[in-house]
Amino acid sequence: MLNGINLTLLIGPALPIPAPTAVIEALTSVQVNSGGERSGFQLVFAVSSRSLLTTTLLPAGYFDPITTRVMVIVTLNGIPNVLIDGIVTRQEMSPSSEPGQAKLTITGEDLSVLMDIVELKRPFPGMDDTLQMLTILAPYAAFGVIPLVTPPLFLNFMSPTKGYKSQDSTDLAHIKKLAARNGYVFYVESGPLPGQNLAYFGPNIRLPIPQPALTINMDAHSNVDSLSFSLNGLAKEVLIVTVMDPITHKIPIPVPIPNISIFQPPLGARPTPPAKVRFAKEVAGEDPPGVVNLMIGQMLKGSANAITGSGSMDVLRYGRSLRARMVVGVRGAGLAYDGLYYVDSVTHNLKHGEYKQNFTLSRDGLISNTPRLPV
Repeated sequence: MLNGINLTLLIGPALPIPAPTAVIEALTSVQVNSGGERSGFQLVFAVSSRSLLTTTLLPAGYFDPITTRVMVIVTLNGIPNVLIDGIVTRQEMSPSSEPGQAKLTITGEDLSVLMDIVELKRPFPGMDDTLQMLTILAPYAAFGVIPLVTPPLFLNFMSPTKGYKSQDSTDLAHIKKLAARNGYVFYVESGPLPGQNLAYFGPNIRLPIPQPALTINMDAHSNVDSLSFSLNGLAKEVLIVTVMDPITHKIPIPVPIPNISIFQPPLGARPTPPAKVRFAKEVAGEDPPGVVNLMIGQMLKGSANAITGSGSMDVLRYGRSLRARMVVGVRGAGLAYDGLYYVDSVTHNLKHGEYKQNFTLSRDGLISNTPRLPV
């Protein structure tokens, strides 16, 4: 790898171990994406008909899907960073008549893929959403999954004398149903230590700690290769929930939910107004606490940000690895688009002698509301 950057690759069933030298030497590129609902990775190996990978490891099941666990760790300036701890889901072999052109591609996803394999039918008597989450995640502790569950603001459980909530899908599908009902997000983030994975269920919070600014069009101070922005006037919407009047319970009263996100305040001085109006259909059959949770959840989640940005950069020139689910500044893009942004996703691309990142940003509103950015 590059000076100051070391790549560690661990592969194996259940508890992965360092990959053999032959595997490391055959590795030509690594790609890891993070920041969305599910993270993933792709490893590309150069192979031949006589290489150890094709003659021994591949037939022996070294890269078998579902049973093979992979960890990718990058040590930058002495600080290890677990990029992904995931499960192989697919392998592709591409033989070639040209020397050195045959390749083996291994693709996988983070540990949440294990929660989306088996459909289960089980009751949750007397359990609210928090207890359901802890019950579902408990078996995955064997893989180093640590639950971080934020209880909803209002308890919403059914008395056992009236009935009970139940699961009739995969664990992940049921978790997403609970997350949507409370305006939460769910994802599994690898690290900080190898073998540890944080299963987060809660509001879509971005750490308000700004990372060093992405700089473009400033000669020697520029640290990104490309950067572009777009403003979508149809991205934002107003959600209207219909409730019955508290006296007769027969007159529907439309209640608009404020188009704000409690945990993602606007980062632009001129917010984009919502253009679309949508009536909530999720409240059908919900009791009053469920309706309140939906309304609070919409305020926790907020509407989509109207401004999105994307770009690429060299990690060595930037001086560190850009992290998703945090905030970063932008300089040199002009008065309208300079300022702070939320980092929605990051894709790590590693090759011999190269470590680059692609990233996507977002915020609501033009013109920075911050006078200074950390550099």
